[in-house]
Amino acid sequence: MPTELSLQQFVLQYDWLAQATNFYYAVFHVPAMILFLVWIFIRHGDKYPRWRSSLAMLTAACLVIRYIRVAPPRFLPELGYIDLATRFGLSVYGPVGTGVSDQFAAMPSIHVGWAAVVSFGIVNASKSRWRWLYLLHLLITMFAVSATGNHWWLDGVAAIALLGIALSIDKRVRDFANKPSPLNFADASQSSN
Repeated sequence: MPTELSLQQFVLQYDWLAQATNFYYAVFHVPAMILFLVWIFIRHGDKYPRWRSSLAMLTAACLVIRYIRVAPPRFLPELGYIDLATRFGLSVYGPVGTGVSDQFAAMPSIHVGWAAVVSFGIVNASKSRWRWLYLLHLLITMFAVSATGNHWWLDGVAAIALLGIALSIDKRVRDFANKPSPLNFADASQSSN
């Protein structure tokens, strides 16, 4: 894989690509998640609870972990990184220390985590042979978060790992809830008669 810096330097060679990458980072993750949740609820309602619960666990884990402060690459101009949003606009962050999101909370990447939910959820739920194309959303998001200088590669990898853990917890809870009880009270009441 290219380093975050070499990826950003490649993107900066083409203004149109830098602007498109910055736009993708700023705009796509929330609408994609909303459309995915509506789609899976309407078209694949049986799979909706699993993905909704895993999304909630992933987001909660990201919100807890964010208190471990990790600077994104864009805060390291001495290494050659720049903040694409300051150069091309569409910043989703205000000045450092203001706004809803802590700008030193780069680990894990909620953008990548949500893109993984959308991509893996569509691949899991859909039967269409075209469903594999939706993995591009995750790949483009990984590209965008790194090329914009908002995240390290590891931030995205950590988010995908957290989704894997959330899906595993959800499966275990559902398996436990659906496990037949060893005590069958109907048989016990009939044997006593």
